[in-house]
Amino acid sequence: MPENNDKQLFAKHLLTESGWAKDVLIKLDCNGVVLELKPDSRLDADFSGVQLQGSVIPGLPNSHSHAFQWAMAGLGEKSGKGGDSFWTWRQAMYGFVDAISPEDLQAIASALYMQMLKAGYTSVGEFHYLHHNTNGAAYDNPAEMSQRILESAKESGIGLTLLPVFYRYSGFGEQAPNDGQKRFIHDQQAYATLIDNVAKLSEQYQQSFGIAPHSLRAVNQQDLSFAIDHLNSLNDKAPIHIHIAEQMKEVNDCLAFHGKRPVEWLLDNLNVSERWCLVHATHMTEQETQRVAQSNAVAAICTTTEANLGDGFFPMLDYRKHQGRWSVGSDSHISVDAVEELRWLEYQQRLAQQSRTLLVEKENSSNGLWLWQQAAGAGAQSLGRKAGAIKVGNKADFIELNPESFALLGKSDHQLIDAFIFNHQFNNDVIRSVWVNGECQVSDGVHRNEERIRHQYHKAINRLSQCIA
Repeated sequence: MPENNDKQLFAKHLLTESGWAKDVLIKLDCNGVVLELKPDSRLDADFSGVQLQGSVIPGLPNSHSHAFQWAMAGLGEKSGKGGDSFWTWRQAMYGFVDAISPEDLQAIASALYMQMLKAGYTSVGEFHYLHHNTNGAAYDNPAEMSQRILESAKESGIGLTLLPVFYRYSGFGEQAPNDGQKRFIHDQQAYATLIDNVAKLSEQYQQSFGIAPHSLRAVNQQDLSFAIDHLNSLNDKAPIHIHIAEQMKEVNDCLAFHGKRPVEWLLDNLNVSERWCLVHATHMTEQETQRVAQSNAVAAICTTTEANLGDGFFPMLDYRKHQGRWSVGSDSHISVDAVEELRWLEYQQRLAQQSRTLLVEKENSSNGLWLWQQAAGAGAQSLGRKAGAIKVGNKADFIELNPESFALLGKSDHQLIDAFIFNHQFNNDVIRSVWVNGECQVSDGVHRNEERIRHQYHKAINRLSQCIA
């Protein structure tokens, strides 16, 4: 019998760091951390733990999320008189964000995180910049909206790294923020107060936190240094995320102001290390690509959002050549599907090069396995979370694949993950259960709080629809 309230699970087929193992006894502590993995085990007659009959693989971290934007997915697809771009989409987003209340945000984020879990994500980095009231004034609780995100993570059960955004200006040269950005803006002292509150709340909710200077156009060099120094005074290992080089206009504006491209300027002026996550590092020179890879930072690639916004192609083949670390995120959530981000990351290369399986090199290697393990490991790094692989000392964040799914029938070992990613079916039942911190959050496609979360989301969307009609 387990001791000291330890928990036990039994997996018939499980992916470890060294490969597939059978009949694995998993021992967890009371916090959902793996204490022991024992392959080739036999169950005692009085085993009272959960038996997992499907194949078990690590859950995928989602490195980049703007939760509130999920509620407007599909509403920004109408072209304007002067054409459509990232920048016109951004104006539509500003109009939508004006209507969101704290209750709306919590309902939206809870429903989104529930969908993430169903899709194979077990943790998320929330790049959170909706801070203030609709008039731009701070709430009585300056961390009101941050606490709503933490409540959503609690209700859904997803692992959260909360990344409050530092947003001060509308463009390079300390341009004054526009009216659409009024809910995002902090000065240095107000931002420090927010981070102090978030640090305390994260401990209370048993979640993680970091910071997210929005972009080089939204903060200046002094702001960046101030935010990093303040974070270091609280936790000098916590992650730092930033939008970087998403659009060519951003690159050109940075060149005009700083005389350097965004990635080049960042690397020249700050100590970019494994703590950093560079989001949308889409437009990089070959030298920048090599330097980012050598820094051990993670590049967060948001394939479906970058396609939806017309951002461009991440230089994946060059980055792969330099052994760069990368993860995926669903960003604006135009798609909430872990495998779709990976599938289209690979398909981009195939279309551009008119070839196949370009990211793996060795004969008989598994393309799907490589994609999943790379994204899982670096994704966990980007969130400062001990996860990404099922091993002793890591959190028990994993998904159980359904061996009866049409997509997986007749597949074994690495073929299972290849089929999971590349054999996409319309009514996909490929995920049987989803676990975070050793607790089952989704079983047979149903979330443990499904009915309540759906009801709250319907109520919020109905109200928002009336507000923006």
